Amino acid sequence: MLDLGIVIVNWNTRDLLRDCLASIAASEGDFACRVVVVDNASTDGSAEMVRAEFPDVTVIASPTNDGFSAANNAGLRRLGFGQGEAGAPRYALVLNPDTVLPPDALRAMLAYMDADESIGVAGPKLVLPDGSLDLACRRSFPTPEVSFYRMVGLSKLFPHSRRFGRYNMTFLDPDVETEVDSVVGAFMLVRRAAIERVGLFDETFWMYGEDLDWAYRIKQAGWKIMYHPSVTVTHVKRAASRQSRRAQSEFYRAMLIFYRKHYRVTTPWWLHSLVLTGLALRGGRPLWRELLKPAANG
Repeated sequence: MLDLGIVIVNWNTRDLLRDCLASIAASEGDFACRVVVVDNASTDGSAEMVRAEFPDVTVIASPTNDGFSAANNAGLRRLGFGQGEAGAPRYALVLNPDTVLPPDALRAMLAYMDADESIGVAGPKLVLPDGSLDLACRRSFPTPEVSFYRMVGLSKLFPHSRRFGRYNMTFLDPDVETEVDSVVGAFMLVRRAAIERVGLFDETFWMYGEDLDWAYRIKQAGWKIMYHPSVTVTHVKRAASRQSRRAQSEFYRAMLIFYRKHYRVTTPWWLHSLVLTGLALRGGRPLWRELLKPAANG
């Protein structure tokens, strides 16, 4: 049985993907690993590069870009997840192509998960190329209250406040291990048993929000989500999304989907109106059509 299956979704980030795969190949430790790259119709020769330079990596070359969730699910299914899990690796790692891992990262993260079976998901400390913290690497769920503080700017004005700084948990020391609501899909290590319980990504999310939704379902099923800063990984961030016009509007659409799915039925009408108004103002015209669609949860 494999210890680890890694899924990397790529769209036009060939050179960064090369660096990412090279860092995985240089990993140290006694564990069995398989890597699957799902290429979302790149036009920069990414898939060809992987086949030529990393022959042990499985490539799924999609003729269309169907989004981050669908592509990750394709990779997870190729590894055996979502199919009874009998032949799947013990852990799945969802990894962005714009990350670079130190040699001991995978070994250390696997050991961390092996030491505590109550952990369903874990993520490392992510730092940007300039050495600053990628704030998304530890997050609270975007409840109406938490999202409101972010949208009106209170989270930036009072980052050290335990009330206003909950979105990215900026009140916490970035070097302290912490149980969190979610880590980010740029590096998300997930236990096979958790995937078996809750299933794969919700493909309603095209991009953004799918990692939060997965973490929400896993946490609701009884597992802990842990931020493990003893391991540090470099993340370029938005290497692909900054090239896509659609990606720019998907963030607020994802927040709307998440809100409707998990909070709408428990939100009073007056707060519900404020949430929708805030999303409409921030998301602009691309989101207005989504707001007019009927939602399963109201």
